[in-house]
Amino acid sequence: MSKQKLSALLIVYNEIDHITDVLDNLSFADEIVVVDSFSTDGTVEEIKKRPEIKLYQRVFDDYTSQRNYAIEQAANDWILFIDADERVTPKLEKEIIETIAKPDANDAYFFYRKFMFCNKPLHFSGWQTDKIFRLFKKEKASYVAERLVHETLKVDGSIGKLKHKLIHYSYSDYESYKHKMLSYGRLRAKELYNKGKTPTLFHRIIKPAYKFINHYIFRLGILDGKRGYIICYLNALGVKERYVELSKLQRKKPVNV
Repeated sequence: MSKQKLSALLIVYNEIDHITDVLDNLSFADEIVVVDSFSTDGTVEEIKKRPEIKLYQRVFDDYTSQRNYAIEQAANDWILFIDADERVTPKLEKEIIETIAKPDANDAYFFYRKFMFCNKPLHFSGWQTDKIFRLFKKEKASYVAERLVHETLKVDGSIGKLKHKLIHYSYSDYESYKHKMLSYGRLRAKELYNKGKTPTLFHRIIKPAYKFINHYIFRLGILDGKRGYIICYLNALGVKERYVELSKLQRKKPVNV
């Protein structure tokens, strides 16, 4: 096995609570590339304290284009794309380095994630099978243009998965997670609008209710107690916001005469 160089990528906006820890966490990478959407909370100033970090600023339009832009800035063949609220454990770091050094390595890898609720793991609530692409070859993958949020990585090659989990500090407090879910809902509404979708009563009422029941009952959120209820409720709220926003977009749609 021969050592392969790795580029760690981040897209950020107002991540002052996470930026120092995540940059420290990624110090094993051969380069770190950060694309910032003109943060106003001191994030950029913290990044600039580290001259080895490659910092770019770009106006945010959607997650997909922002991620693809970041990929273009990477100098190495192997990409590790991490969110500011994610952390690589020592065991996962070792697995990443060993995996990309293999001559028969796949072209992209799924990571399983451990969802943290106020620094404590959430064991159920739909997150027990959460996985996402985080490691891939630059020339073999890109994010699908029509997905604006919860981006889809299109891989032209073989796919594997790593054993050790990525730590996901997604939930720090109620209001910030609620804001995140509402923002995701609005971006998903734009996706649906661009596809010509029209919301119905089913979408506005049944789909959010099903999201809650599925994650709280069938995906065992009830076993996570109050924390499970909160997460399942806020995730369902994001679904509701998706179709509320889609209805607004439809009403604003220009009428062809």
